[in-house]
Amino acid sequence: MKHLYNRLSFQQKKAYWAWLFLAVPILFFAAVRFYPTINAAMISFTDWNLLTEGKWVGLANYERMFTDKVFWKVFANTFLYLIVGLPVSLTLAFVVAYYLDQVRFMHGFIRSLYFIPYLTTAVAMAWVWRWGYQPAPMGVINQILSSIGMPQQPFLRSPNQALYAVLAPAIWAGLGFQVIIFMAGLRAIPETYYEAARIDGIGKLATLWEITLPLLRPTLVFIVVLTSIGLLRIFDQVYNMTVDGQGGPLNATRPLVLNIYNTAFKDFDMGYATAQTMVLFLVLLIITLIQLRLMRSK
Repeated sequence: MKHLYNRLSFQQKKAYWAWLFLAVPILFFAAVRFYPTINAAMISFTDWNLLTEGKWVGLANYERMFTDKVFWKVFANTFLYLIVGLPVSLTLAFVVAYYLDQVRFMHGFIRSLYFIPYLTTAVAMAWVWRWGYQPAPMGVINQILSSIGMPQQPFLRSPNQALYAVLAPAIWAGLGFQVIIFMAGLRAIPETYYEAARIDGIGKLATLWEITLPLLRPTLVFIVVLTSIGLLRIFDQVYNMTVDGQGGPLNATRPLVLNIYNTAFKDFDMGYATAQTMVLFLVLLIITLIQLRLMRSK
């Protein structure tokens, strides 16, 4: 072995040591990522309840899934969280970051106030918002509506409002992280671009559209991908804000992750739950790849 090593060229020795040091993290990643994914794919073709040995059923779980009305309801809910939450959260975060970046007085303190919700425990935050949605005089939000002469709203008790009521604290919780990332991206833009724009007499709106947003593309790609994954995997807010964590009323707020949880750990139908997990995995992968392609295209 030593003789063979001595016969290698300098470049071959560099490659040898590079692969040797990379072997440990590659093996670790394969053990904690690839193997569980492959194992989950195999379980999705079985009928397994955790207590008995799994029985191979082929595509039966997937056939059941595509004829399950509840699955399609929660699948639509999951995409509604993404379609509504992504543009709203990105717009709010960018507007806050853009104007906060221009603030000099108590800048650090104000920035920390926006970041605090991101550090708050999701369970505690969800229960506070759940309390706020209660009817007056207990619910703060309905109490405010009543005080200004507006009718009280059912919020979590309405099939039409519940999903948006759950989405609001999710957006609020992630706002601080997005603001910090946007501000880092804004600070990374060289000031010389803005100086040139001022010399040429370009207005603020044109500067924002022609300079700031194009140069923020890498930051925007990062935030869009992370936010999309977070919204497609929303769970904590729904589980803690709805009755018995079921995503009601009438499954109006139940996302795919919660449906997987209930199928696996309440119905003990691991094969069907894993089949839904594989669908979620493919959805996350496809959406992420599409976003990376669209956002990075010139």
